[in-house]
Amino acid sequence: MKRNMTLKQRRALEAKMAKVFNEDIKVLSTELQRILLDDLVTAFQNRIMVLIRAEEKRSY
Repeated sequence: MKRNMTLKQRRALEAKMAKVFNEDIKVLSTELQRILLDDLVTAFQNRIMVLIRAEEKRSY
C-alpha cells in the first residue's frame, strides 16, 4: 500500500467498508454513517502505516 491514498482510493475503501458494515450502521443517520466510515478508513490507514514502519525497522 502506498503511504498516501488518493481521494478516489479513499472513497472506494469507504464504499467497501459501508458494504461490509451495512447491517451494523444502518441504524445510524446518514451523517453519522459518513463520520464513522471516515473514522474507520483513517484508523485503517494509521494502522497500516504503523505496521509498515515496524516492518521497515525489522528489516534493518
